[in-house]
Amino acid sequence: MKYAVFWLALAAVPGLAFVLAMNKRWIRWTFYAMMAGFYLYESTSISFISYEFYSGTAGGMEISLLHLLALAVILALGLRGKWQHPFPDGGSRLYAVYFLLCLPSLWNADSLVISWLEIWKMLLMFLFWHAVYGYLVSTGDGEAVLKALALLVIANGLKVVQQHHAFQTVQGIFPHRNGMAMAMNLLGPVFLAGYLQLGLKDRLGRLCALSFAFAALCGMWSYSRGAIAVLPIGYGVAAGACLLGARGNASTALKRLAPVLLGGVVGFIAIWPHLVERFEGAPAGSKYTRIALANCAWEMMKDHPFAGVGINNWSLNLGPEHPYLEAVEAKMDNQMGYTGLVETVYLLTGAECGIPALLALLGWFAWHWLASLTASLRLRGTRWHFVAAGLSGGLLANYLQSTLEWVLRQRRTMFLLMFCFALVAWLRTLDRGKEKAA
Repeated sequence: MKYAVFWLALAAVPGLAFVLAMNKRWIRWTFYAMMAGFYLYESTSISFISYEFYSGTAGGMEISLLHLLALAVILALGLRGKWQHPFPDGGSRLYAVYFLLCLPSLWNADSLVISWLEIWKMLLMFLFWHAVYGYLVSTGDGEAVLKALALLVIANGLKVVQQHHAFQTVQGIFPHRNGMAMAMNLLGPVFLAGYLQLGLKDRLGRLCALSFAFAALCGMWSYSRGAIAVLPIGYGVAAGACLLGARGNASTALKRLAPVLLGGVVGFIAIWPHLVERFEGAPAGSKYTRIALANCAWEMMKDHPFAGVGINNWSLNLGPEHPYLEAVEAKMDNQMGYTGLVETVYLLTGAECGIPALLALLGWFAWHWLASLTASLRLRGTRWHFVAAGLSGGLLANYLQSTLEWVLRQRRTMFLLMFCFALVAWLRTLDRGKEKAA
């Protein structure tokens, strides 16, 4: 039945796009519905190929309401004469390079089907990026996009408040607390910068303040060691970039920052006992496992430096038919408690897809961070300066946490990263002279 519903929904996309093209306001509401699809991802998605229990970064060939609405937005904008170039900027072109450099890994893959699941996910991520970027460039409606992100953060925060009784299991609307914390560290700095620049007298500023409070609370309440370690860096960089761009309003922004710093100190004092317990109570096997899997990744990169062992095929290469896990366990005196994905996006990419793909990934990440910094400098004194300032902190926190976690490759976390990359691309198109100052 669900497959019949899906095909009917897919067939309705062109008609929906035609209707949306008649009124820009309808496209905006569809954009909000797209974010509702993000919230309801599992319940509105269908998987044509499923490996539910596979320990990898993609376990199914999924498509959801989110993707269908994104396609409808793209088609509606096209019908309004707002077609976008497939690769309109350096960031999108670097993503294409990264994608293409992942494909040679198929040659070494144990399972081409397993590899296809991640490739399919990467294609849908780019579809989503185009929907967000196309909407922003075509309408200039940055406020609607930020409101959609704010509502998502608030919804996640309310979910976390409901879950607070289960220590170390708060995950909000995400599949894991580490992924939830990473997402909040990505978006929270944007809303902190929005509050610092706009203040509480501005309606969007009040929404930013509330969203920042929820994002910071979720980040700390996750008790994710990696997320808490990078949390001050992300927020600190965002606040610094915002203050540097405040010009004559720097003193006002500092006054707004003072209660935030006080609240942060009080918050850390309140959760300090739990943090100590979290760090000191971590299983000893966790440390050995991280080291062992990092060594596995290194051995895979040495054996297959140019193409890796196959995208999304990491777990298959820990089987008995491959030498990696057995050799590493011997070196670690068999102290590994379990097997899983290597706890860093960078080693995982290098092992699965090779060093060229890893370099492309690093270039793709670096381009967007540098672009957010340059946009922050160029847009000083404009209303959207805070978005660039916040992204410079949020993206940095994201990248740093990814040295300790692989969760950036989870669907929801990756969707939000692509959302932020679309925001960066849009900010680069803005003409400072035409933007209204805050």
